[in-house]
Amino acid sequence: MFRKILVANRGEIALRVIRACRDLGIEVAVVYSEADRGAPYLELADQAICIGPPIATESYLKVTRIIAAAEVAGAQAIHPGYGFLSENSKFAEQCRESGIEFIGPPVEAMDKLGNKDKAKAVAKAAKVPTVPGSDGLITSDAEAMKFAKAVGYPVLIKAAAGGGGRGMRVVREESGLSAAISSAKSEAEGAFKDGSVFMEKYLDRPRHVEVQLLGDKHGNVVHLYERDCSLQRRHQKLVEESPSPNLPAKVREKMCEAAVRLAKQAGYYSAGTCEFLVDQENNFYFIEVNARIQVEHPVTELVTGVDLIREQIRIAAGEKLKLTQKDIVQRGHAIEVRINAEDPAHDFRPSAGTITTWRPPGGPGVRLDSHVVAGYKVPPNYDSMVAKLLVHQPTRAEAFAVMRRALREFKVEGIKTTIPIHQTIFDTPEFIEGKIDTTFIERVLMPPKKS
Repeated sequence: MFRKILVANRGEIALRVIRACRDLGIEVAVVYSEADRGAPYLELADQAICIGPPIATESYLKVTRIIAAAEVAGAQAIHPGYGFLSENSKFAEQCRESGIEFIGPPVEAMDKLGNKDKAKAVAKAAKVPTVPGSDGLITSDAEAMKFAKAVGYPVLIKAAAGGGGRGMRVVREESGLSAAISSAKSEAEGAFKDGSVFMEKYLDRPRHVEVQLLGDKHGNVVHLYERDCSLQRRHQKLVEESPSPNLPAKVREKMCEAAVRLAKQAGYYSAGTCEFLVDQENNFYFIEVNARIQVEHPVTELVTGVDLIREQIRIAAGEKLKLTQKDIVQRGHAIEVRINAEDPAHDFRPSAGTITTWRPPGGPGVRLDSHVVAGYKVPPNYDSMVAKLLVHQPTRAEAFAVMRRALREFKVEGIKTTIPIHQTIFDTPEFIEGKIDTTFIERVLMPPKKS
């Protein structure tokens, strides 16, 4: 096992990894930018190292500074958390070239799965269903028009690299195809330094369901069942739950088995998530792999009792998985809501500033993952999430009741948060009945205003 680990991230996930290291008896160092200087969670590490100014490209995304910090700290491994450099195979490679273990998947698997077009080829080889798509990257408008005519509109243009909805366009008729391709390529180039795109048949009102995976360096891979992440706004998740509501047991079983096949095909180890779209007839289609720990990993931890961060660390240290598939059981129902520093009443406008009151909820069945305390200043430089509020109960109905209570207890002043829209979501009949899809927020809660 490692003697010391460097956490190459910030905020909630940095604190989560610090705690896992403590539980395993491992010393821990953490990096921080000038924007995070004085953040309370830094005091919980054995060592905190400043790596640069607030701008992420000069701090949390600066590979040379993070490697240097690990060397100064004497760390044997780096945990990248999620976001920032967590899915950057070049960073992983530089870690290992420097004699530092990257707590994540192998570089080869990251390269196969980090590009959506390559990942689809891996899925096909593993006999995992994929959304009908272009045969490789789109290189001309004529090629795109030919594909669109073959599968029928609407079609979806997607950036081959990256995610989060950037470089993605829905095209419903041929007249808008050329402009959409140009726009998607431009956005992808700006966001990922890679303007390549491919096309897929657009599935109308699908659910977004993902399967949590764990694999070790000895070829063992298990799934930890699924999470439903359909409640999104502009491709950003707001609510996640497990089990997925109204998903037939046979579909769940086949989807989880497909995810394991894909991971084995790619030679994958560590924690990872295989993401699927599920259409209205419960057919599922692979879309991508997130080759890292996910924001919503605590949902799976609650229903399975498995600490995913600890398992990541053990796997990176070369240990075999102690869990077999038969050991992993879904128990009860877990739900997570992301509490963001945003104003839902004004188009989710970011709300940076000082938190003057922070009264978190508690009681049976409630878990709060957050690095925030009263007096904490939310910086404008990074993701706006300030907390993840989770509940776990024997049934979905009971989980809803506890979530309503927890949201009512949660008091935050000094900034705006997404708590009000979550309260609305959990009182919406369609959501209560599990009638959800990726268009739910815009279609049900925030429909376009009539002119």
